[in-house]
Amino acid sequence: MPFPAASDHEGLPHGASFRVDRRDRSLSLSRSNFSGKNACHLGQLRVDNHIDPVVTSCLQEIDLFQLGDPHRAGIPRRRGIDMRLRYVLPTFVATASLTLAACSGDGGGGSSSEETDPSALMQGAMESYEAGDQFTATEPLNFSILWTEWPELPIKDSWEFFDVLEERTNVTLETTVIPLSDHVEKRSLLISAGDAPQIIPLVYSGEDRQFAASRAVLPVSDYLDYMPHFNKLIDDWDLEELLDTLRQDDGKLYMLPGLLEVSVPMFTLLVRKDTFDELGLDIPDTWEGFREAFLEIKQAHPDSYPLQDGFEGGSLLNYAARAFGTQAGWGFGNGVQWDDDAGQYEFAATSDEYREMLEFFHGLVDDGLLDPESFTTTTDGVERVERKIANGEAFAGSGASGTLLEWSVALDETVGEDNYELVQVPPPAGPAGAVVEPRGFWHGFMITADAKDSPDFIALIQFLDWLYYSPESREFLRWGVEGEQYTKDADGNITLEPDYTWATRKINPSGSIDIATDLGYSGFLAESTESLELRSSYDSQQTVDYIEQVLETRTPLPPPPPAPLTEEELEQSSLLFTALNDTVNTSNLQFILGERPLSEWDSYVAELEAQGLQSYVDLVNGAQQRFAESN
Repeated sequence: MPFPAASDHEGLPHGASFRVDRRDRSLSLSRSNFSGKNACHLGQLRVDNHIDPVVTSCLQEIDLFQLGDPHRAGIPRRRGIDMRLRYVLPTFVATASLTLAACSGDGGGGSSSEETDPSALMQGAMESYEAGDQFTATEPLNFSILWTEWPELPIKDSWEFFDVLEERTNVTLETTVIPLSDHVEKRSLLISAGDAPQIIPLVYSGEDRQFAASRAVLPVSDYLDYMPHFNKLIDDWDLEELLDTLRQDDGKLYMLPGLLEVSVPMFTLLVRKDTFDELGLDIPDTWEGFREAFLEIKQAHPDSYPLQDGFEGGSLLNYAARAFGTQAGWGFGNGVQWDDDAGQYEFAATSDEYREMLEFFHGLVDDGLLDPESFTTTTDGVERVERKIANGEAFAGSGASGTLLEWSVALDETVGEDNYELVQVPPPAGPAGAVVEPRGFWHGFMITADAKDSPDFIALIQFLDWLYYSPESREFLRWGVEGEQYTKDADGNITLEPDYTWATRKINPSGSIDIATDLGYSGFLAESTESLELRSSYDSQQTVDYIEQVLETRTPLPPPPPAPLTEEELEQSSLLFTALNDTVNTSNLQFILGERPLSEWDSYVAELEAQGLQSYVDLVNGAQQRFAESN
């Protein structure tokens, strides 16, 4: 069967199409209305002018799939060329035919049962590659990546970032673009259908569980011998114990995280220090101290609610809970906390510590110190708090370093520059002491299972090792090219050249070329792995001071022991936890706002028990014990 012309779609099922690249003799196939049943996992096919009939017969088994708008619904784009979804076939050097590697009926994106020796997949890989080396493929390579697009940072084919990356690595990235607004859902859809690109970035701890259970993504830990930069940072930054918390039931890692030299809570309490100074108040170190300070501020500003949260209480409870000996809000996680004395997990939201936390914040609401809207505003909470801070109706609230910048802009307009002072304070201490969340990771990446059948698979691993974990790459991703966009002095201080700006961070605002929006630097890939030096190169002085204070005055809790669930257990726990979590969230709101008295605590616990609380906790403890015994 002759290799078809680009316009020749005859013989393909309705809705399918393909694109021929004569330069590298590749065939890109697309389809619509895919149901995920009887799916062949296809993709780039390299042949010498012939295609075996087995491919056509397999294609005809595919139910077709429609994602909608190409860019926003996940259509790959290769530097200016829009393409329909690619499906991965093993690449063979063939002159007349090929053998289809995987055609499964589960739609789960799984790979073939035959394992390929990685040493046979060295196309484009560097034979000698060590920590400190620049990765450069020995021949031009194309790797596909899932690109999440921020509304304020739309991807551009003209970005210098792509060109410099290609110059340094000999790698061209083929991007499948999905919007931030529903990137989790679209990512799941693509992976489950077997349609995802090779590289799946922007993956946070725990988000890999469902894909690991179905083996739709690779156990990346099998290939750490090819990742010298990753291994060096794990050793240098003492992250081995923390890394173990990401292991799945089989003891393997299915995502590699962004590594942080230092880890401090990103969101914490931000305060108008000038207001405290005017009233002769020191910045307290404890929650009880802040309660007393807020009472003084309330007396001086009776129409105010001194404390605010713009995230439906999720941020506030997250950074506060650890000091009460529990976990809540954004940090509620899977709802269980480790009881070191008992040597097992317990449900956090039924603990005495959790109740004490709720009592404290109910007291703040009851005394008019904490705005009830902090828990009820669902759409413009961040903007609401910003307005109140700017108008002198609030003087403390939840936020991160970026929030400081937003508040500064607002206060410049209302009270004028230099007429206020904002500071980030370490999460206040509480009954459990001056403790903060365990050291953590930032978002990392997964690799789709079929990628391991590519002849350039080891080059892909080396490329990701350099991209995510090489200090040179991290600086490049953040700032661009040294000598062009920035300079670096003997002490490591980075300064943007006069023509360049980073508007989001208010760095060099007089520059005319934005390193992010115009050139593609400082995007989500730059957010992952960071040394303290690199982070300090762009953080405000307030944030640098905050990090130092946390490191000096707060103790991170130890990471809890791993308790990875099997695929069957994940399904069971998901059903149980959904109901439990809904009850917890509803009751949190009622208890804090006084809509339900805390005297009904026992009734609340009984409601959770009726929803399978003990079964859920038993699942987690069983998984923890099983993992400990086998590892």
